[in-house]
Amino acid sequence: MDDFLKAFANLTWGLPLLILLIGGGLYLLILSRFLPFRFLGHAIQVLRGRYDDPNDPGQISHFQALSTALSSTIGMGNIAGVAVAITIGGPGAVFWMWVSAVIGMSTKFFTSTLAILYRGKDSAGQLQGGPMYFIVEGLGKSWKPVALFFSFCGMVGALPVFNVNQLTQAINDIVLIPQGYTVTFKSNFIIGLILVSITAVVILGGLDRISKTASRLVPTMVVLYFILIGIILISNFSEVPGYLKLILTEAFSASLYKGETFLGGLTGGLILLGIRRGAFSNEAGIGTAPMAHGAAKTDEPVREGLVAMLGPAIDTLVICTLTALAILVTGVWQSSDANGVSLTASAFSNTMPGYGKYLLLICIITFSVSSLLSYAYYGTKCMSFLVGDGYKHYYNYFYLMSIILGATASLSMMINLVDGFFALMAFPTMTATILMAPRVIKEVKSYQQKLKTNQLKN
Repeated sequence: MDDFLKAFANLTWGLPLLILLIGGGLYLLILSRFLPFRFLGHAIQVLRGRYDDPNDPGQISHFQALSTALSSTIGMGNIAGVAVAITIGGPGAVFWMWVSAVIGMSTKFFTSTLAILYRGKDSAGQLQGGPMYFIVEGLGKSWKPVALFFSFCGMVGALPVFNVNQLTQAINDIVLIPQGYTVTFKSNFIIGLILVSITAVVILGGLDRISKTASRLVPTMVVLYFILIGIILISNFSEVPGYLKLILTEAFSASLYKGETFLGGLTGGLILLGIRRGAFSNEAGIGTAPMAHGAAKTDEPVREGLVAMLGPAIDTLVICTLTALAILVTGVWQSSDANGVSLTASAFSNTMPGYGKYLLLICIITFSVSSLLSYAYYGTKCMSFLVGDGYKHYYNYFYLMSIILGATASLSMMINLVDGFFALMAFPTMTATILMAPRVIKEVKSYQQKLKTNQLKN
């Protein structure tokens, strides 16, 4: 099964997807005349609630929508995913994660604008957004099989198996093993059951409870993580400039890359690794975030797109970079055989002996639990599109059972399973987005005109 999932992930993450994600993202960036950078200040104003109107259609606020989206993207991808990238690709992998984030800001803008522009109604008559809805509403009923394919892949891609796997590993490495406990299938199973109990309390309460919990957890966990990383970087400040330079030089030389070649070379393999881990971290072009942003209370599609584009900047350019620097400047990436979350824990222990790894564990638990909540929402939304709103709650039970799988299976199996289905989700999301991109540009021009004439509510 491990070999099969590895082959499946490698097959889906081939040249066609790379062209679609990076080439398509560059096309969107140029088509919008680098809009993410021109409208950055305005996007922050929208996020702060300046233009909020409680009477707008939708279910949650701009801030809650971004928090829900970020609570899935700011998770183990930022802690364990970055460590996996550095273990295989060295410092150069970080540069290509940056590239994926810059391009991803434009992709997130377009996909989330479409999620509001072409909202549809589920079988219960509730207004919904997301790739499956904008594919059907924007491209026509003949595209419904594509939307159904996205929804099926979304149900599997939303399973929390990687997050749970790495949280279980962190608990084992930081708490159980140092106390003399022997890690077994039984101990992992018990951890899985505890996580099932915690997750069930929130996800069975629906989107409102998920979004409110996420909007409280996300800011808190980001601040705590920033403080801890800041301590590591200040303690090793003299190493930071050298490693920033190494990230840039290694991105093109790939002399420290240990993975498989791509397009006949090591650099190609490194680029693919960075893009793959970047996409796993910020999920730009995958189609998950538009499901959260599609539920936002707004009647201005462009406004929600602007809020959504902040996601990759916060997630990858800031948080992933800080994690990477912590791993690099402490030297654990060369001195330790650990991988994933264990490598990041080694960096914290190196600078803050005794207590550093426990503070990291608090962040890991918060990151993971918040991700568990958001992914459950994505999965139920996909199932609702497939079989109707009346049956979507059955997904939660399937979702809760998968937590046990994530706690007891291997890291490679779990990361390849999610990688593969994320790739399959990206094909319909990006194809539909590129086809409808000119319509988004038309909306942008209309929105700019309203800004100039002060017609926007504030």
